[in-house]
Amino acid sequence: MRIKEGAAAAWPICLGYFPIGLALGVLAQKAGLPWWAVAMMSTLVFAGSAQFICVAMLVAGAAIPAIILTTFFVNLRHTLMSSALAVYLSGVSRKFLALYSYGITDESFAVNITRFRDGNWDHWRALVVNHLANAVWILATVTGTLVGQFVPQGAFGIDYALTGMFICLLVFQLQGRIYIVTGLLAAAISVAWYQLIPGDSYIVGASMSAATCGYFLKRRQRVRK
Repeated sequence: MRIKEGAAAAWPICLGYFPIGLALGVLAQKAGLPWWAVAMMSTLVFAGSAQFICVAMLVAGAAIPAIILTTFFVNLRHTLMSSALAVYLSGVSRKFLALYSYGITDESFAVNITRFRDGNWDHWRALVVNHLANAVWILATVTGTLVGQFVPQGAFGIDYALTGMFICLLVFQLQGRIYIVTGLLAAAISVAWYQLIPGDSYIVGASMSAATCGYFLKRRQRVRK
């Protein structure tokens, strides 16, 4: 029953992961990565944005330490997501938490945190969501690498796949005035940061700054109530 309910919650994620994973696989193949390297990256990293960034930086000839540092900062958001989920996973064994935390992504977090808040959801169902999505992602990225040789460079808007995914995620999160204000703040801060501060830190800096502002706005709203 738990597996069935977890799979039912995970299938929209899987449906979205497959074309994006294919796109990543194609781009990785164009960057010269073999299928087994993409399989290892999807298994060990399992973070779409970080993997897209890694492939782009490899194409640009970036140094390995720069790639590692960039992906580390991009994935810092998982700390915030894990902290939010920890409220609903108290009393769970550390071994389970290690297995569960490996599968946390933006999409699985959004599904599981919503289900936890609505009730009638437990850590086993959440685990199914995480790892079913994980399996589909690995399959999709490897398949994309294998068929990439037959796809022309830049065809089908593949370069836009990750951007489109995050736009969809953002739209679904805009469930109130504070969320809209936070999103606009993130956009404004990222543009200003990019113009004023050298390097690629504007993504992480804008995200953390806007999230902090959103937290205080939410807290102020609760105090007024």
